[in-house]
Amino acid sequence: PDSLVTTAVCRLIFIFVAMIAFLRGNFVHKTPTVVYVDVNGVGYEVLISLNTYLKIQGLEKGILQTYMHIREDGQTLYGFFDVAEKEMFIQLISISGVGAATARMMLSSMRPEEIARAILQGNVKQLESIKGIGKKSAERIILELRDKIGKTIPETNNSPLINNTLEQDALNALIALGIARSVAEQAVKKVLMHSPDPGKVEDVIKQALKTL
Repeated sequence: PDSLVTTAVCRLIFIFVAMIAFLRGNFVHKTPTVVYVDVNGVGYEVLISLNTYLKIQGLEKGILQTYMHIREDGQTLYGFFDVAEKEMFIQLISISGVGAATARMMLSSMRPEEIARAILQGNVKQLESIKGIGKKSAERIILELRDKIGKTIPETNNSPLINNTLEQDALNALIALGIARSVAEQAVKKVLMHSPDPGKVEDVIKQALKTL
């Protein structure tokens, strides 16, 4: 009986989390890789890409389109500022060998419309420039998604960084993306060394990713 109850509860939890299509609430904590959304007193930890961070960094509240990634060892909630990025994420993780972490890395290195353009143009080298994407993976992504990408995703507008801890934010973001601290530190220092005025944290992160 106990096992049957446990199974039923697990199924109900699965159905509940699988139905989270979006969250509307207050952004109580934001970094380039994660945001905490307070929805009527319940706090959701949502993993995001740099593209989404650019959109919400100056906002106190709003809506995030969400995707619950469920594995045997747990569930992870991913958030997106718009449907276009969410759809690109879902398309990417449908490819064998491209997991949710890799898809988020891609969306942190390139805007959704840039990925779409690279796929449509068969630009293997551009996709290869993303950490974690080798030649075979890039070719597979192009082969399987070229016919599915039917339109260009709207451009994402850049907005100024509202934070004076650029180096630390960039380092934390790289570590959150799965890069070892020592490697991340070297990458960030290399970027800042060659770019005295790097501008925004997302620019530092993107340049750092290219050096890895």
